[in-house]
Amino acid sequence: HDAPWGRQLIIVSGFASFICVATAGLMLQGPAAGSAAGLLAGLLPLLILAGATLFMVRGYVVADGELRVMRPLWQTRLPLAGLRAVEVLPDAMRASVRTCGNGGLFSYTGRYRNRALGPYQAWVNDMNRTVVLRFAERTLVVSPADPEAFAQEIRRQVTA
Repeated sequence: HDAPWGRQLIIVSGFASFICVATAGLMLQGPAAGSAAGLLAGLLPLLILAGATLFMVRGYVVADGELRVMRPLWQTRLPLAGLRAVEVLPDAMRASVRTCGNGGLFSYTGRYRNRALGPYQAWVNDMNRTVVLRFAERTLVVSPADPEAFAQEIRRQVTA
């Protein structure tokens, strides 16, 4: 299942990328450019961009009783054992507070909390296509291109 970017992620990522590249350019050409501190200050925004790129959500695979969140270099494996409910719930992340993670630089990933879901983990690119997976002790939120088809596949995988 693809994980397309929503409009909000495109805007936030574009703006943050511009700021990081501009800051790096200014720091690497400024008065402190020749010093170790200036070099570090110039490279830090580029390292932040590179790090965030590694954690992007490329898509999802449902197989062998688990959900795999596809990243550029690896997969995050999430067992589906104990799944209680799957809900297609657009805007599930509305009014969320990020407690740990990435809030929009190439993805919304990490730990969040809101009144409707309580604490949850997110691997989201499009806040309008969210699917909520509820377990006894955790809640996960993802954003596949076709939320209904994804939810059906999860249900099939769990009942198989």
